[in-house]
Amino acid sequence: MAEVNTTTVSFPSETSQDALTEVLRSGAQRLLAEAVEAEVAEWIESHAHETDAAGRRQVVRNGHLPNRSILTGIGPVEVAQPRVRDRRGAEGEVFTSKILPPYLRKSRSLEEMIPWLYLKGVSSGDFSEALAALVGPDAQGLSASTITRLTAVWEQEFDEWSHRSLEDKQYVYVWADGVHFNVRLEEDRQCLLVLMGATAEGKKELIAVADGYRESEQSWKALLLDVKARGLAIAPQLAIGDGALGFWKALDQVFPSTREQRCWVHKTANVLDKLPKRLQPEAKQKIHDIWMAATRQDAEAAFDLFVATYEAKYPKACQCLAKDRDALLTFYDFPAEHWRHLRTTNPIESTFATVRLRHRRTKGNGSRVACLTMVFKLMQSAQKRWRLLNGSQLLPDVIQGVPFVDGIKSQEAAA
Repeated sequence: MAEVNTTTVSFPSETSQDALTEVLRSGAQRLLAEAVEAEVAEWIESHAHETDAAGRRQVVRNGHLPNRSILTGIGPVEVAQPRVRDRRGAEGEVFTSKILPPYLRKSRSLEEMIPWLYLKGVSSGDFSEALAALVGPDAQGLSASTITRLTAVWEQEFDEWSHRSLEDKQYVYVWADGVHFNVRLEEDRQCLLVLMGATAEGKKELIAVADGYRESEQSWKALLLDVKARGLAIAPQLAIGDGALGFWKALDQVFPSTREQRCWVHKTANVLDKLPKRLQPEAKQKIHDIWMAATRQDAEAAFDLFVATYEAKYPKACQCLAKDRDALLTFYDFPAEHWRHLRTTNPIESTFATVRLRHRRTKGNGSRVACLTMVFKLMQSAQKRWRLLNGSQLLPDVIQGVPFVDGIKSQEAAA
């Protein structure tokens, strides 16, 4: 019988894992110290020309500030920040580190972890235990009361963000949607009005989040007037949204030159809802054939086929589709590279999928303000991962009004 060779595989023990954490932590501490030292050295060197009558420098090193512990994703990291002395008295400048701002006690990544833990259903009372499991047993100071204080800070951040200037902004495309949430301490569901935009560089940004009233025209008009008053003077080229929104009447009053594109995902759901379930798979494919057609002519033909197929027995379904016919096909007048972004409100829908998950698990926020604040924080984190629009290099052509036919720049414009 052949001899069987066996190999023992050893998994890291708790001791080795702790040792690894210590290595990482010491490395982070060293890198942080070096970065702060370099920042201070650069500051002092930039003031080397400041000298007294005897030629002595007025901005110099002066020991270190007391050690500070920064809570990070790998646990607490001790750091000693160099002290800077400015001998010019009242004319002197106070050095403020951009790496270690005053009173910083937690890294930004750890602060971002908190709303995501909340999103996943962790209650405020369990944050200390959850964070200790993630960053080690030294994660102190994150009790329920700390989370309460943080939410107060987030509310202030949201208020400041909601009043920020938009004078330097131009959005080529905007997506609008109303998202509904349950609020535990109130009877009515909360409707958040969300407006996102694509800049001239193709970057997607959250423009506004507001507490609306059933997606009404008045609520949307108030939101659009607000962003316009804060400096958004240039009308977007195209707006994408659900046909049921009061947004469209409001848009026509505030930005009348902006063209309309109805969301195909919403429209498909509305049409199928008016058909028997046995017919829905076939009908869905026929609708898919419309908005996936390569040219407007092919889309019009597929549109006519759908109406001819179902109009006799299901007039309401056909009427639902036909009433927004022109607005559903607007995207053909824009670059084909942008079509996947323009046919639906998916940029908003995909982001709010995780937000809705949180509300299903916790039965909603306790108040309308808490819901607004949490949505704002979650979308801020999500925004960092939003990618550029496909074909971003074509956006200047869209801004200049260059005509596109079936997604292709017209030959006259190309010439």
